Amino acid sequence: MKKNIFILLAFFLVLFFLSSSELMAQCAMCKQVVDSGTKNGSTVAKGLNTGILYLLIVPFLAVGTVTIAFLKRWKATQK
Repeated sequence: MKKNIFILLAFFLVLFFLSSSELMAQCAMCKQVVDSGTKNGSTVAKGLNTGILYLLIVPFLAVGTVTIAFLKRWKATQK
């Protein structure tokens, strides 16, 4: 039961982060650069957006990996 809740929660978190339009510009300066670059037809804005998302995903993957390893080891000691 708890595993299903964890999977459902993880799914909704991923869905939330992927569906949010504000994730494409994380800070005020980045948002301004992206807005002005997009209006002028610059492709640099797309690279900046990709970089921001890459920097966002890596820490989540690291924390998730450590959490999963901890939970597996903890469950093994509980049995």
